[in-house]
Amino acid sequence: MTKFYFVRHGQTEWNLERRFQGGQGDSNLLPSSYSDMKKVGGFLKHVTFTHIYASPLRRARTTAVNIARSLNYRGQLSLRSNIAEVGLGDWEGELMVNVQAQYPEAYHNFREDLDQFEGKEFHGEGYTKATERFGRFIKNIAQQYPDGNILIVSHGLALSFGINGLLEQPRKAIRERGGLSNTSTTILSTADGQHFTVEDWNNTTYLGKKQRQSMTI
Repeated sequence: MTKFYFVRHGQTEWNLERRFQGGQGDSNLLPSSYSDMKKVGGFLKHVTFTHIYASPLRRARTTAVNIARSLNYRGQLSLRSNIAEVGLGDWEGELMVNVQAQYPEAYHNFREDLDQFEGKEFHGEGYTKATERFGRFIKNIAQQYPDGNILIVSHGLALSFGINGLLEQPRKAIRERGGLSNTSTTILSTADGQHFTVEDWNNTTYLGKKQRQSMTI
């Protein structure tokens, strides 16, 4: 049995400002995020991790390093682009409210009709490509570590899209299931590296604070 612990990176300035970040945009982590990272470590201190993987983007990489430190983890921490954030092209760095006004149809698809969200209108990556790269990576890791505990530090959209693909569920299930908050933990397990079960979703109880809209995507 392989168990994956998926953690979304700490909250950034652009998260707070409700701006899209994507695969190139990368704003600074808020000072409060560093204490949240320690709390993630406290929540996961009972787990012995075989390996830690993180997106190479600074906000995820820094989150992973700080969680590993709080866990007293002595193993390898590897950076992998397959778990980087979904590329959002022209949306990156833009306020969500401005994107909604400038790209009404594409923004509607993003919020309400993910079956149509492929990013062509704004030079983005879209659902299909992001889901496929994420899924390939996770399934490969499951084959490498059939009995391991794996920590994955990634991003809101990459995790939402990628996990939904692993669960083989319709895209609309993402909105029905609910988003992922900054420094939240979601746990999936698999016995064969192909079929996955959710054991915990968007757990933020250890953070000890109310989750606002700016913390969740």
